[in-house]
Amino acid sequence: MNTVIQRAGWSRLPLRAAAFVVLTCVAILGVSFWREWAARDAVLKGAETEMANVVRSLTQHAEDSLDLLDSGVVGTVGRLEIDGTDPATMARLHKVLELRRKAMERVHSLAVIDDQGNWLTSPGTIGSTLSDDAFFRHHQLSPNREAYVGRPVKSLLDGEWVVTLSRRFNKPDGSFAGVVLATIGSSYLSHFYEQFEIGRNSSVALMYSDATFIARNPNNAKFVGRSVPGSALFREASLQGPSGAYYFKSTLDGADRVSFFKRSSRYPLVLIATVDKDELLAPWRAAAITRMLFVLALVMLIAVIGAVLVRHLQRGQRMAAALVEKEAHFRLLAEGSSDMVTRIGLDEQLRYVSPSSIRVVGRRAAQLIGTHALAGVHPEDLPQVRAVVEAMKRGEREEARVTYRNTHRNNGEVWLESNMRVTRKDNGLVDGLVAISRDITDQKKLETRLESLAIEDSLTGLANRRCFDERLGEEWARAYRERTTLALLMIDVDHFKSYNDEFGHPAGDACLRVVAHAIAAEMHRAGDLAARYGGEEFAVLLPNTDAAGCARIGERVRKTIREAGLVHSTNRAGCITASLGGAACRPALERTAGVGTLVEAADQALYAAKDAGRDCLMMAGEVTHLLRKASGQ
Repeated sequence: MNTVIQRAGWSRLPLRAAAFVVLTCVAILGVSFWREWAARDAVLKGAETEMANVVRSLTQHAEDSLDLLDSGVVGTVGRLEIDGTDPATMARLHKVLELRRKAMERVHSLAVIDDQGNWLTSPGTIGSTLSDDAFFRHHQLSPNREAYVGRPVKSLLDGEWVVTLSRRFNKPDGSFAGVVLATIGSSYLSHFYEQFEIGRNSSVALMYSDATFIARNPNNAKFVGRSVPGSALFREASLQGPSGAYYFKSTLDGADRVSFFKRSSRYPLVLIATVDKDELLAPWRAAAITRMLFVLALVMLIAVIGAVLVRHLQRGQRMAAALVEKEAHFRLLAEGSSDMVTRIGLDEQLRYVSPSSIRVVGRRAAQLIGTHALAGVHPEDLPQVRAVVEAMKRGEREEARVTYRNTHRNNGEVWLESNMRVTRKDNGLVDGLVAISRDITDQKKLETRLESLAIEDSLTGLANRRCFDERLGEEWARAYRERTTLALLMIDVDHFKSYNDEFGHPAGDACLRVVAHAIAAEMHRAGDLAARYGGEEFAVLLPNTDAAGCARIGERVRKTIREAGLVHSTNRAGCITASLGGAACRPALERTAGVGTLVEAADQALYAAKDAGRDCLMMAGEVTHLLRKASGQ
């Protein structure tokens, strides 16, 4: 029955291979078309970015030009309001304005107009009046002193289209005295835009906010002064933002175009740059055709190779049958083992997993095959395991044993021990690894328990003397490096021997556990360490704590022990109490001292507390002070 099913599968294999080749060709063509379309979008996005930069630069140029005009206008207004408009002053001012105009290429004209619209400068315009001009009426009717940028007009000097910038100046009583006027020629702006090469059929235009052309390149003379309020930029609500790009079909030649616009935030100006969409996409189109021809050739090559592949499937099937028989022997050995056997390829994918994986990692073999061999390794152990695997893949090691943590589907995290060995091809090259893994979680738990017993006091659950001594050395070195303080509390249960005599040793052990619990309850920082120093004596190590902080913690510990309320009739307080000695130092300032000096200082303070009547805290500093006072007496 199995043989019949296997033969049916072999007979369908050529059809499946042909279907795979067809799907591959279709996928390549589909991906290629998608990539070309994405490249087209990228070209358009890049053009939008480039045009945005050009538009921002040209908008800044227009604003800077008006700022330059305005600086001259502001200075002239100041002089007029101080010096007045008498003929001598105006003659001098006229010369100054002429010099400024000649010194700055972009300035078309500078002039002063009185309150009747008559020219006070520029003799070439004698006899004309500007009382009906929009900018003059604006300043005459409005007390606003800000600069006013007007619509493009034809200059009375030479008939050239210009943009006006003007400011009002006042008489000493604050009434309207006239206008200072500066202009920029449209031709200057148009010639400036010629410097920007953005395409053969492109254009750059500066427009007034009412859709009137101020300057344009090319065909400036044809467009300047014309108004196009019906264009999409001034009509559609979606294009009324400060800047943006939009696509449209030209009504002049029917060509598709891309435009980017920016509205000035300080002046009533709009800068527009436009490029021909077909011209923009021409390089992409030529490259896309070349690339697609290459893809078509590649697809045809794949089709030919696929046809050859189908003809050779029979020979491959015979070779596969031999490999299956060889693999069957391997599976027979692997699947009979309680350890998990895995075959790992050079790409670190699992090629084979034995059924015992359900016991070792909680997952069936079928779920693991094809996944990454190191996927379940704990992140902290992963570098170590990866280094071993990489060394074996390079042929630097033939076999290795590594212990690490791994995720288990049901048990969370387990410890595994893996024995790995390199496998090689007939030519001697490494083609993968075989790993035999076993669960050693119970063994690790036992090791951890033994380690815990080595540093933990079995009666109180606090750190033991060995752990305390190691931590004291470490914290002393850290405080020395970081130039911080280190404090130590020595705690002794008062009259503990008499308590043992009165209640017996089991009660004494219970008493020590209560005291240990009271001490541990006051350890609120991760770096604090409470330890049983010996017998009924305890020690508390307080990193980065000064004498005042040590005293506060010690007093809390003393009160907590007393408030535990363990009856002790032979003690003066009637309950269990403790005497405490504390010391703090800064190791960096005590180069000749060692950790023993801190313990000695705290121990002396402890004995001083006992001498002072017990159930109290004495700090080493207090003991030193008392000794000095006694010696002085």
